Amino acid sequence: MSTQTRKERERAERHQRIIDTARELAETQGWEAVTVRRLAERIEYSQPVLYSHFASKAAIVAAVAEQGFVDLTAQLRAAASAATTPAQALEQVTRAYLDFAAANPARYDAMFVLNIDLTFGLEAPQALRDGFGEFESLFRPFVDEADLGARTEVAWSSIHGLATLERGGRLRPELRERRLAILVAEWLAAVGA
Repeated sequence: MSTQTRKERERAERHQRIIDTARELAETQGWEAVTVRRLAERIEYSQPVLYSHFASKAAIVAAVAEQGFVDLTAQLRAAASAATTPAQALEQVTRAYLDFAAANPARYDAMFVLNIDLTFGLEAPQALRDGFGEFESLFRPFVDEADLGARTEVAWSSIHGLATLERGGRLRPELRERRLAILVAEWLAAVGA
């Protein structure tokens, strides 16, 4: 292995270590506890080393968010592939999304709540577009292409609303499955399925 290859590998490992440490710290103590100084202490590198990887805390949070989208997309994809019908896929993907939000509160906040250095929409990084694509694929059997983007955005907004309210303790936990069934039934009724 060449010296250059080893240095590139070490840099990539250090980059990932910063992201992982930020995520772990946020999950245990909240995003307020994530500072460049604290991260530098935890990973035992100087603050300038961290700044050589990320320009700011917001950039670190954006990296955590982007990896969160990769993980969320994988979970959504797995849920969809386990379904036997398009309607069942809607239900299972919605449940997987809500489960992800509940299990990963700091990552979810990085992805959807915090002000971060990520562009959403058509110019979004591939990880974000892939996540949106998973939702689009759920509605593709039910709607024409002209309505697909808007239908997907409304559905994602609905799921995000449920996830946010559930995480905030604002909805009754015992009604979770009923809410999910109603949401999917409403979607299917709206598209005439």
